[in-house]
Amino acid sequence: MPPPSHPLQTNIRLWVYSPGTPGVFGDGKYQLLRAVEKHGSLQAATREIGISYRKAWADLHKAEQCLGIPLLTRTRGGTKGGQTTLTPHALVVLAAYDDFRRTATARVQQAFTRFQKRLTPDQPTTAPFPATAAQVLPR
Repeated sequence: MPPPSHPLQTNIRLWVYSPGTPGVFGDGKYQLLRAVEKHGSLQAATREIGISYRKAWADLHKAEQCLGIPLLTRTRGGTKGGQTTLTPHALVVLAAYDDFRRTATARVQQAFTRFQKRLTPDQPTTAPFPATAAQVLPR
């Protein structure tokens, strides 16, 4: 069989949820918070990532409620207009999510490398694949 015309790649989507509340925190809210950090404005952040202000507000409110911590500090009006900044809690969440994503991506890449080796005809292997995620990702 000829090799694939394009090299295979892998990608993952991560999110944290609680039963009954899907999408508490994941890549989208991570990107939104990073954009707020960059611009100091929720409005500017929504323009950068291409979502409505209303959706951003609702998503972040849901995350704050489910995580039980404030993520944003908002200042209204004034001569220079309002400002939105990240709370210290939000910075901890972003750092933890960075670590979570980096670790998960590395583990998935390891599993994907084993997957690719099994597909390569000149390197046959009968090594069993782990049956569950718990066997791939250490605790």
